[in-house]
Amino acid sequence: MAGVMRNINVIYRCSAINRKQNSKEGLDGIYHSYIIAIFHHPGFSQDKLSRHICVSKSSVTRHLAFLEEHGYIERRQGEDKREMLVFPTEKLEKAYTETYAISKEWRERITADLSDEEKELAARVLEKMAFTAREVIFGAEDEE
Repeated sequence: MAGVMRNINVIYRCSAINRKQNSKEGLDGIYHSYIIAIFHHPGFSQDKLSRHICVSKSSVTRHLAFLEEHGYIERRQGEDKREMLVFPTEKLEKAYTETYAISKEWRERITADLSDEEKELAARVLEKMAFTAREVIFGAEDEE
């Protein structure tokens, strides 16, 4: 069991390298999590986005500034004037198509030697671990 986290880290790092190598948009792999989250959750606050993708608030602010500067997102003030909401642009929607394809192809490649049952078991185990990790860090109120 001691090697679980090391293996998860290896998969994550290799995945980031793969995303960067295969991105025609030229985006660093870190932006793929943002693209997917913003595409699926338009209007997320920056704070909620931070919890959703498990990135510090300062990193979210910095990465969103880059995405906004390059035309991928729009940020708008929420009803609560302290809240900034994030919305995808057409450019982000196009980038999502590429990002999704890269992620799907990667997932298929690294699970090619697994049976359907092994894939299902791995997905369930990792989902439980991710749920517990979020609970430990953010508490039981986190809905993602």
